Amino acid sequence: MTQTTPAAPSETPEKATEKTAADFWFDPACPFAWITSRWILEVEKVRDVEVTWHIMSLAYLNQDKDIPQEYRDFLSTAWGPVRVCMAVQNEYGQEKLAEIYTALGTRRHVEGRDFDRALIEEALASVDLPVELADAMDDESFDEAIAKSHHEGMDQVGNDVGTPTIAMNGSAFFGPVISKAPKGEEAGKLWDGFQLITAYPYVYELKRARVHDLDFS
Repeated sequence: MTQTTPAAPSETPEKATEKTAADFWFDPACPFAWITSRWILEVEKVRDVEVTWHIMSLAYLNQDKDIPQEYRDFLSTAWGPVRVCMAVQNEYGQEKLAEIYTALGTRRHVEGRDFDRALIEEALASVDLPVELADAMDDESFDEAIAKSHHEGMDQVGNDVGTPTIAMNGSAFFGPVISKAPKGEEAGKLWDGFQLITAYPYVYELKRARVHDLDFS
């Protein structure tokens, strides 16, 4: 009688870790959103996170509010880049939206330049997009889609906040507002803490006075 050796149990492959989906609402004119966006791009490198970018509008948010004239003057030029971002999203999708945000933000926040047509055309060309998309700067037909995208984010957190707004795991928060984007594992640790705090359903505010200048490095 021949003895048969039992077959070894098949090895079950480890289940792949699912990425955390993070939705990020930005206005390209906002320096605070810019710094937070550079942080979350670092987070993608060190944590299982995938960011989806969305457009909001500070000009739309504040259009009926009693705000200082200086801020209203700032917002008067904010519609143009938001409309261009919407045009890019409509025609080219997520990947190019992320690229044009980086191109616009680098020129505005790092280089300190104004959002004029020359800057926007240069930014578009730098990410291989048609410079004719700059025509969207003055095209109010994009405003309905901008408002829709805006409300998809802001309605989750309330009109007393703005950008950056991040939604994940069924909750959304304004922030974190940071003055310098951490790099590498330090960025990951900040994300870990952010996830822990925002997971608690009764947290609604955490704030202190800003004592550091904005650092766009």
